[in-house]
Amino acid sequence: MDYLSISNLPIFWVLASVTVIISALQAVLYIRQAKKATAVCSLDPQLPKKAFKIGLISAIGPALGVFIVMVGLMAAIGGPMAWLRLSIIGAAATELSAATLGAQACGLTGLADPNYDLMVLAVSWFGMALNGAGWLVFTGVATPGLEKLRDKMSGGDMGWLAYMSAACSIGIFAYLNANQMISGGPKINAGGTVACLSGAISMMLIGKFVVPKHPKFAEYSLGIAMIIGIALAIIFVG
Repeated sequence: MDYLSISNLPIFWVLASVTVIISALQAVLYIRQAKKATAVCSLDPQLPKKAFKIGLISAIGPALGVFIVMVGLMAAIGGPMAWLRLSIIGAAATELSAATLGAQACGLTGLADPNYDLMVLAVSWFGMALNGAGWLVFTGVATPGLEKLRDKMSGGDMGWLAYMSAACSIGIFAYLNANQMISGGPKINAGGTVACLSGAISMMLIGKFVVPKHPKFAEYSLGIAMIIGIALAIIFVG
């Protein structure tokens, strides 16, 4: 059997499904806790429903990107591991890089190298697991301390804390967008730039001209802007 046949054995699908099911259960429990917190804080019961709907729509664009990369990753490292990694991490580019680094550690050029075999596949799998393990350990160990640090920095001022959180989010997404603009060849760079700029401009135009007349579109503005950015980038690069 070749390495891809082995990587797609039923036993691996069963083992991968355990982690994916746990992740799905965590999501359900998180939603339940959010509903309980709404009652404790005496908030509008419709607020979590509205937030969930906005998040669901906004996730369509990133989910499509992850799905596309997952299809390519399945052809290189097998379906179960690609499904597992992208179900719990979701950072398609990171997982692809980790798998590639595993192949390079074995002296190959990448996942498409003709000498890619079962031993190299195992190293790629180990590299992907090791890459994600650091985040999980750091989250479990450092979260309580970061919570105290956040409270000290805010000084109890929730307004200031909101601005700080917004600034952090802007910095994170700006960093991710900058990577898309400068990584890869000239054509890929141009596509990333078009996607970022057209998405940002679409978001501003929707907020200025569409939302005032149709307030309900505010919930979908981010998702619509992302889809417009992706579509225009595909047209431009294609």
